[in-house]
Amino acid sequence: MTETLGSTGEFGLIAAVTKSLPQGEDVLVGPGDDAAVLAVPDGRMVITTDLLVEGRHFRQDWSSAYDVGRKAVAQNLADIVAMGARPTALVVGFGAPADLPTAWALELNQGLADEAELLGASIVGGDTVQSDKIVVSVTAFGSLDGRQPVLRSGARPGDEVAVVGRLGWAEAGFTVLNRGFRSPRSVVEAHRRPQPPYAEGPRAAIAGASSMCDVSDGLVADLGHIAVASEVVIDIRSAALAVAEPLQAVAAATGADALAFVLSGGEDHALVGTFEPADVPEGWTVIGSVAEGNEERPPGTVTVDGRPYTGTTGHAHFRN
Repeated sequence: MTETLGSTGEFGLIAAVTKSLPQGEDVLVGPGDDAAVLAVPDGRMVITTDLLVEGRHFRQDWSSAYDVGRKAVAQNLADIVAMGARPTALVVGFGAPADLPTAWALELNQGLADEAELLGASIVGGDTVQSDKIVVSVTAFGSLDGRQPVLRSGARPGDEVAVVGRLGWAEAGFTVLNRGFRSPRSVVEAHRRPQPPYAEGPRAAIAGASSMCDVSDGLVADLGHIAVASEVVIDIRSAALAVAEPLQAVAAATGADALAFVLSGGEDHALVGTFEPADVPEGWTVIGSVAEGNEERPPGTVTVDGRPYTGTTGHAHFRN
């Protein structure tokens, strides 16, 4: 007989998922008390949170529980490193139907733990609740290690725009899965389990990034957040964007625009930032520039090759 969350029970599940979680040196009190206690050496902590909801962010027939766990942590840790911070800890909220197999929850937990372990971050607590759909909520914490945070509001006219990591792969994977296919495997896996360039966030901060953002909603959309916060105009040079062969293959097979995957596809969690020209780190690709606004292009505008982008700019909840 399959063991379910109903038979395992809330406290049985908590005991099962916490017994093997390693705790890092930033954790003073881990799972098991009313709250966790973290050391904050310089008195500041970076905090972010994200939700994954079944049917909206993932489907069980598309992604394994392990994939969902990896993705849930990745999207949070990408936000932490985009501030130039070092991830230290996470807390996890989990809601699920009582008839969900306990094995699914334990596999999810392994995915959470394995992604967190990539950066030495510790899962220090959370909550479980019965719900109609599976919901995974992760809150992540990070340390600036004495540095100033890299904000969206710091871009300056004359800066160059640079990106590191994959763009458009997850969107191409979603397009494939939505058509009922499972190939190219590389883009399907990119949708299931993003691979953010974690080390590049703190590295960019040390190099002097004036602003930074992780690309979760789409390149145009997320650069729009920087343009608005910094009150500048950003222009993307499409010729500088890499359109990988798997994206071209998906576009050819589905009638989509491969460049649109790169410009508007989210959930790859690449990092995009602005730098003085001499400060762009090795390995980052310069894809555009920052300028002052004017009547024709007011502050907050993002253009592609000097013209307004007419395609979908990226994902936004409650828009459809």
